[in-house]
Amino acid sequence: MVTELEFADAEAAAAALADALAGVLRDALAACPVASLALSGGRTPRLVLPRLAAADLAWSRVVVTLTDERWVPPDHGDSNEGQVRDLLLRGPARAAHFIGLWNGAPDPAAAVADRSAALAALSFPLDAVFSGMGPDGHVASLFPDDPGWASAPGLLHGVAARAGRAPRMSLTLAALMDSHGHHLCVAGDKRAVYDRIRRGGADDLPAAALLNQDRVPVTVYLAP
Repeated sequence: MVTELEFADAEAAAAALADALAGVLRDALAACPVASLALSGGRTPRLVLPRLAAADLAWSRVVVTLTDERWVPPDHGDSNEGQVRDLLLRGPARAAHFIGLWNGAPDPAAAVADRSAALAALSFPLDAVFSGMGPDGHVASLFPDDPGWASAPGLLHGVAARAGRAPRMSLTLAALMDSHGHHLCVAGDKRAVYDRIRRGGADDLPAAALLNQDRVPVTVYLAP
């Protein structure tokens, strides 16, 4: 259930992705009182979120959360929440309801119960999930070297610190796929692992679990 869209550059992919997300939210709001959206952090959202913020939507009826979060406060430069607040939740889009994942607990595992309860305010399945993919094949903060990524129960998974990587909180694989549609951006050095997954050569990677399933449609935005 993968649809591939090719673009000349990251700007064109970001524009199309923002338009697609706005369209999904608009359709959801026409059918239901509330629409839900989960967003990733990283480089591509810096191009997508300002465009999405300009969309003409009933933002007060939109609930936004994150696919994952580094375990740092929102005013930290690496915070996905900080990025969403700076780039999306401004102007009319400031009326959207935001549910963050960081809550000041000493580590992500200690916050799973509290943040899972907060996410209960969302209406699953989510209307749309927007995430990226790492060059190691991770999605959200589900990493190949984390033995719990595939079997984590519930909505949230606390990701322990590893060499060169801070602790994180992530939606579980089940939560990521409890949606009406997943939008995945693949660009630059990430294209090689994406192509390997599509050829069937990396079935053990988190991204493969998302791409090699027939439950949720995945639209992939490909750019150099």
